[in-house]
Amino acid sequence: MRTPPEGAHALVVGATGITGSALVRQLLDAGWRTTGLSRRPPADERAAHAAADLTSRSSLEQALADLRPTHVFIGAWARQDTEAENIRVNGAMVRDLLAVLGPQGSVRHVALVTGLKHYLGPFEAYGQGEMPDTPFLEDAARLPVDNFYYAQEDELFAAAALHGFSWSVHRSHTVLGHAVGNAMNMASTLGAYAGVQRHLGRPFVFPGSREQWDGVVDITDADLLADHQVWAATTPAAANTAFNVVDGDVVRWRRLWPALAAHLGLEPQGPGEQPQPLEAQMAGAEDVWADLVAEHGLTEPDLARVASWWHTDADLGRPMEVIADMTRSRLLGYTGWVSTERALLRRVDAYRAQRLVP
Repeated sequence: MRTPPEGAHALVVGATGITGSALVRQLLDAGWRTTGLSRRPPADERAAHAAADLTSRSSLEQALADLRPTHVFIGAWARQDTEAENIRVNGAMVRDLLAVLGPQGSVRHVALVTGLKHYLGPFEAYGQGEMPDTPFLEDAARLPVDNFYYAQEDELFAAAALHGFSWSVHRSHTVLGHAVGNAMNMASTLGAYAGVQRHLGRPFVFPGSREQWDGVVDITDADLLADHQVWAATTPAAANTAFNVVDGDVVRWRRLWPALAAHLGLEPQGPGEQPQPLEAQMAGAEDVWADLVAEHGLTEPDLARVASWWHTDADLGRPMEVIADMTRSRLLGYTGWVSTERALLRRVDAYRAQRLVP
């Protein structure tokens, strides 16, 4: 637990998302006064709620008029059709939010969650061209391509300089956590995939590349990411710093995949010569999902709110090794870590227990 500073009031932007929901729970458990800023109320009813459309300056002004948060945690984004639109929309979210909060004078620190696309490039140029060497280091030069993470960082830096608060950036890898309707959720995606394959009597085929199967990779658990944000927000030496945030171990999918298959009672199968994307494998799976909903009493009938095939395909299909260095955090005293295998199995079990996946 990280005890709140005197008078602390946390505002979690994107409180119902995969990162925000974990952060809300941790803050409340540690005794923080916590408000979630999102369209829908946070799952944890102990949190206050400010309803707003993050893409509307007027909506933000109305929602935040009477709030005086001291610590702001931004974990929301909205996927657009092009990177130019991602930059316009997501950059404006950060700019407008901080333009509303900054002049109030209460904000002490703002934490921004981004990810390893900082090093790998945006969706339109993902993993293309010359990549930085692994493990990725936080001081690596930005890639010479447009990237909405860069736009968000620049808005954060400008607002911090103008209004005098400190900042931190948290570059997570694939996040394992709990959320429904999230665009980037590998745990529920693999749980849904397993359910469909089991129902059809098919093997649990690894959909990604040989490089991902054989190489080492790291992952970020949402609880660890939440803890790291609160640590940075309350540790003076961590102020005004960008950090990689991963579990602290590395795994190989050729070991992890059979372990997951055994846990779910499925027959594992490794990759083919070419990736076999889930988006193609699961085309038309909505009818099978309807059968699973009826058979198991699942609580979410919309498969698209449980599985994000495209994002898991991007993670598992990369033709390169991807790991991130956390030396910067370690040197400043952060010692948190998570067992990735145990975290993955625990997350899938939680989705099954809540009847979100069969």
